[in-house]
Amino acid sequence: GTGELLDKLVSHFTTDPLEDMEELPKIAIVGRPNVGKSSTINALIGEERNIVTDIAGTTRDTITTRYNRFGHDFLLVDTAGLRKKAKVNEDVEFYSVKRSVRAIEDSDVCMLLIDATRGMESQDLNIFQLIQRNNKSLVVVVNKWDLVEDKTTVVMNEYEYAIRHRMAPFDDFPIIFASALTKQRIFKVLETAKEVYQNRKKRVPTSKLNEEMLPLIEAYPPPSIKGKYIKIKYCMQLPDTQIPSFVFYANLPQYVKDPYRRFLENKIRERWDFSGTPLNIFIRQK
Repeated sequence: GTGELLDKLVSHFTTDPLEDMEELPKIAIVGRPNVGKSSTINALIGEERNIVTDIAGTTRDTITTRYNRFGHDFLLVDTAGLRKKAKVNEDVEFYSVKRSVRAIEDSDVCMLLIDATRGMESQDLNIFQLIQRNNKSLVVVVNKWDLVEDKTTVVMNEYEYAIRHRMAPFDDFPIIFASALTKQRIFKVLETAKEVYQNRKKRVPTSKLNEEMLPLIEAYPPPSIKGKYIKIKYCMQLPDTQIPSFVFYANLPQYVKDPYRRFLENKIRERWDFSGTPLNIFIRQK
């Protein structure tokens, strides 16, 4: 009867595809309104799946697309453009912005799109700070590069310097000059996002970490405080953390200040590729 037929149909759907996709890396495409987020996803997947117009605010909801081609398998999340709070004056837009913020919170990697014709603006910096507060990995894409007349290396270097200068002190992230319209470097964007995600999951063996870092620490120890000398004798990467996190064991951890933490982070980045991914540096009692 009908019941038996339904049971047979249900038996063919033993797993929930959405449940399976929960384990996939999530890449959120974020940026100001009309910067080319939907166009970028359409260029990546090779389909006009997301609506694209010149009207800012066309995308009102987050749209998730599975990308499973050329050895890649992850989720691309298109988001509504993030405006300044003062400019969000409709209920629908208010909630679409909240969903975009939630998409950042739920992502692994954020692809921050910047309009090449307008350069780095204050709202781009606000979005970057939101990404940073949530400990998300980052790829910066300077979109609409086809509209820039002077594409010399000097101009690209100036763009890079301006972006990294505004986002300092965190400046270890890839910057790609691309065009969703012409698909210039569009697959480079994809490859880089995958590399950044892998950096997020990278593990440094404890023996190798100590072998590289302890001689540096001995040569450049933390500054003494009130005649007390700080000694760091051991370090390791903590397991099962959201982002790569390293702990250094010291006799007087309370006296190790932020500048020395940044020194340790920079030395780790010099020796291992953690490009695009924030790091945690902890100092604990040995």
